[in-house]
Amino acid sequence: MQTAAKINAAKIKEAYNRRELIDGQEIMMSPPPLIRHRQVQFNLSGKLYNFLRGKRCRAFVETLVFFDAENHCIPDVLVVCDKNKIKRTHIEGAPDFIAEILSPSTRKYDLGKKKDIYEKYGVKEYWVIDPADETVDTYIRQNDKLVLDNSYHNYSQEDWEWLDDTDKADIKLTLKLSLYDDLEFDIKELFEE
Repeated sequence: MQTAAKINAAKIKEAYNRRELIDGQEIMMSPPPLIRHRQVQFNLSGKLYNFLRGKRCRAFVETLVFFDAENHCIPDVLVVCDKNKIKRTHIEGAPDFIAEILSPSTRKYDLGKKKDIYEKYGVKEYWVIDPADETVDTYIRQNDKLVLDNSYHNYSQEDWEWLDDTDKADIKLTLKLSLYDDLEFDIKELFEE
């Protein structure tokens, strides 16, 4: 298995041409994301960046991640805590946290093959964010698997009023990054326009 360190600069430059490699198959990424996608990406990355300032971990957006020679991805948002994985042009090895923001053209990969790669290579936490439905599914590593931990929904005031008190009591309205006990924010902040 060829490691990312042995991949030459031309390969890295080529990968930044908005293509990912999944199980050796080149996948063209979607056209430029919709503005809504970018808003959610900015909201999450801003929260992470501000929280992580001065801490060991670092937040990135759309940064090339080499898992091995057959698998490299460009996640929407990621956090890396091992500074040895941060190279001049890319991340080498599994980030600690990855968030993918769904779009119609990437949904299949984000929920399937990419999730499998993230699981295989040791990503600790994976969020799947759907900006259209304003939902977030959080997956946490348990026994070498990424297991669904929780599903969050940004309820409108009208939808919230239709819920009974029992339903409301079971709903979590704040997202928490498992890497840090004190990083928690309201789901409404993620979907702010």
